[in-house]
Amino acid sequence: MTQQQQQTWSQRFETSLHPAIAVFNASIPFDIQLIEYDLTGSQAHARMLAKCGIISSQEGEKLVTALEQIRQEYRQGEFNPGIDAEDVHFAVEHRLVEIIGDIGKKLHTARSRNDQVGTDTRLYLRDQIQQIRQQLREFQQVLLKIAENNLETFIPGYTHLQRAQPVSLAHHLLAYLEMTQRDWERLGDVLKRVNISPLGCGALAGTTFPIDRHYTAELLGFADVYKNSLDGVSDRDFAIEFLGAASLIMVHLSRLSEEIIFWASQEFSFVTLKDSCATGSSIMPQKKNPDVPELVRGKTGRVFGHLQAMLVIMKGLPLAYNKDLQEDKEGLFDAVNTVKSCLQAMTILMAEGLEFSTQRLNSAVDEDYSNATDVADYLAAKGVPFREAYNLVGKVVRTCLAGGKLLKDLTLEEWRELHPAFDEDIYQAISPKQVVAARNSFGGTGFTQVKQAILAAHSIVNS
Repeated sequence: MTQQQQQTWSQRFETSLHPAIAVFNASIPFDIQLIEYDLTGSQAHARMLAKCGIISSQEGEKLVTALEQIRQEYRQGEFNPGIDAEDVHFAVEHRLVEIIGDIGKKLHTARSRNDQVGTDTRLYLRDQIQQIRQQLREFQQVLLKIAENNLETFIPGYTHLQRAQPVSLAHHLLAYLEMTQRDWERLGDVLKRVNISPLGCGALAGTTFPIDRHYTAELLGFADVYKNSLDGVSDRDFAIEFLGAASLIMVHLSRLSEEIIFWASQEFSFVTLKDSCATGSSIMPQKKNPDVPELVRGKTGRVFGHLQAMLVIMKGLPLAYNKDLQEDKEGLFDAVNTVKSCLQAMTILMAEGLEFSTQRLNSAVDEDYSNATDVADYLAAKGVPFREAYNLVGKVVRTCLAGGKLLKDLTLEEWRELHPAFDEDIYQAISPKQVVAARNSFGGTGFTQVKQAILAAHSIVNS
């Protein structure tokens, strides 16, 4: 059988497609990933055709049964369509006709590849979003567990990558839990737009057959149907929204990765990488490299690129379907796989791949001037205008730097020379534990606030 005879659409054409163009045109190498969703969508379509009397109930059952046979053949490795199949939809249809003959040719009644691929892609993405949301929950649970064990472990807080104020390590990690909670919620919102059925929109204008689009939507678990057939076959907003949400997930993972890379350096020594999540150098035997966070940081650009590519694909497309839309899948599939693999790797890294150096962290916040604001607050609490107190403390820090002292090293006499409001309680006020504990405003790093945040996080991530 020639390639020309194999193509469903070939009777309009007098000559065969050039072999190189056939390869260029084919999507089967990547859209085979949609086969399970294509089969599920086709089964629903067959049941609808039978329900509406467009085909007989016996024909509908034969179609559903044969489609299930193809599913099992694929799962067992017995159905492996090649490039001649062009795409997953033709591959399934060809096999269907081989199994049940001409009845298989009735499956495409009242349906186009345009609404078919749109349905498959939405079914796929709906499934993947649910899996990613579960992965986010698992990542959050790991962060929460570490936070619970490190309420009174301190870490320098930074602004402009300069020491700013000490914070609870738990508070620091819970910031990432908040970010990923927004990711989880954002994906749920995207899911609302994914979970709309285009099946029955046809090529672009609907169909002359008396179909029931709401019935197929119900069978497939869609919450609604597209109300405009042109929009239904050409819309990829849902994919762009997903790629935007995926990009933000990667932003958050990359930010944490960047911090872990810093923390694992000898200069910081805030964490120790375990052998299970690190590799060595081919030439420098002393090195242990933070491969996981570096790869996550690098892979982030891939997902950003897929978002940009999808936006560029869509920006100039006239209604309705255009072949450009075949380019929506490879980037989408890769973004899904990248996000899932990065979430898995970062969850493993945080759960069992690194250890926080508690002693080093606690000593780090005791060897800088990050308690300077608390000196100003101390004076302000005693009635000194804050700006006056701020300027005074700035001079104190400058003097200490010149003398090689920390604020805690000043004697009470030296404090009182600076301002008579200072008393012995200044030493407690500027101790790292008190500096952290005192920031008890809602959402702050104070222990009471962080305990409440942990309790609130439990109700979210374990629900």
